[in-house]
Amino acid sequence: MADEKAAPPSTVEAEKHVDPTLEKHSHDADEAMQAIQDLQGEAIELDEATNKRLLRRIDWHMMPIMCVVYGMNYLDKTTLSYASVMGIKEDLSLKHDQYQWLASLFYFGYLAWEYPTSRLLQMLPLGKYSAACIIIWGSILCCFAGVTNFSGGVAIRFFLGVFEASVTPGFALLTAQWYTKSEHSSRVNIWFSFNGWGQIFGGLVAYGIAVGTRIHGSAIDPWKIVFLVTGFLTVALGLIFLWVVPDSQLNARWLKKEDRLLAIARVRVNQQGIGNKHYKKYQIVETLMDPMTWAFFFFAIIANIPNGGITNFFNQLITSFGYTEEQSLLYGTPGGAVEIVALLLSGYIGQYTGQRILCSMGGLVASIVGMVLIVALPLSNNVGRLIGYYMTQASPTPFVALLALISSNVAGYTKKTTVAALYLIGYCAGNIIGPQAFRPEDAPRYVPAEITLIVCWGVCLMIMAFIWWWYDRENKKKALKRAAPDYVRMENQEWLDLTDRENHEFVYSL
Repeated sequence: MADEKAAPPSTVEAEKHVDPTLEKHSHDADEAMQAIQDLQGEAIELDEATNKRLLRRIDWHMMPIMCVVYGMNYLDKTTLSYASVMGIKEDLSLKHDQYQWLASLFYFGYLAWEYPTSRLLQMLPLGKYSAACIIIWGSILCCFAGVTNFSGGVAIRFFLGVFEASVTPGFALLTAQWYTKSEHSSRVNIWFSFNGWGQIFGGLVAYGIAVGTRIHGSAIDPWKIVFLVTGFLTVALGLIFLWVVPDSQLNARWLKKEDRLLAIARVRVNQQGIGNKHYKKYQIVETLMDPMTWAFFFFAIIANIPNGGITNFFNQLITSFGYTEEQSLLYGTPGGAVEIVALLLSGYIGQYTGQRILCSMGGLVASIVGMVLIVALPLSNNVGRLIGYYMTQASPTPFVALLALISSNVAGYTKKTTVAALYLIGYCAGNIIGPQAFRPEDAPRYVPAEITLIVCWGVCLMIMAFIWWWYDRENKKKALKRAAPDYVRMENQEWLDLTDRENHEFVYSL
């Protein structure tokens, strides 16, 4: 009996005694904790072959629908740009800067609903809520075909922004939920690259409609057909999304019961669980005190001033190079191909080298060079200026890298959803400002706007360098804490919904 009394406490008890801060979180653990506890100590074995089998199954079911929906997300909000050279300005009697405001109003809706939708993504079933938003925004886009004046366009663009606000943060959460840290960058780059496919598909569809209606005529205006085609296609994709994408591994109909637990076990290495429905005020406070939150936020604002301008004016920009309006619909499509290649290349090299941030900065450098070509080359050099435009389409690489880092480097479900919301609020603010840089009096060259874009991208390079330096420094601090003699790791702490700063086992991706 004396020996029993003298025996040391269990590892878990010792860890709780050493670190009561972590122990208090055990009463509000991740959704996965209950599934793990139900095994009653039974070990989960996940060998390399099983891991690869699960990854293939997850990729096959999750990635195709996420990719196509994200491509439509881009196309749906930029359909206005195609319509701008297909008669919408004349039919809605748009005057002065009303077109610029229609372009910006999408992001007012996005901005107004971004934080509420981030809370709903946490509180409601993730897959079902995302699907509902897709179906609703597709229906709203169809309604644009019935708009007859500027006021009607304002309403449609605003509510389109409201319901599209869920897609990017929702997809970031789905990526963090289903994939390991080492897989985040490549998966985010893949589904985000479908912005480029959306641009290619949209340009070809718009060009086909414009040429077809010119030759054969149509019962309704060509720009209305574009809105109806893209809107109905989005609704159909939303219904497929509802059927395919589960709320978590725990209710994935295309996984066997034992594979659901294995799918949870494979993301254990992330140290951030699969989801927690409870709002935690202390995580909000930590979010607001974290310098990286604000680095992400200000990057998103500054980087998306160019994005907001180019996205809504690329057709008009191409016509300023000396091409016709019909040609601008067709010649804009290679820009989408450039974006696809840049994102996939950045994601692959970043994953291979372990330097996502530094690799993504190459897209900004290419964009700066491209915009300098547009500004500096003479008006007679149409081809050179068009190539410059294509180079600017590499600019999303750092934005997507930071979006992937929200999946990888932000832990604590309330903190993750809040950082994602702030990042996308910055995204909205930048996209609202962007179209206003392209003033009507500067047409057709828009030189002041083009110089503004160059400056913005230069500032973004400096912010990215700061983010890399900060995460590298924090990793070194965490390594020192883990190496301390008195450091003790709490059992199952990866399921306790700890933030990245609370959890010393959490290593930031660079």
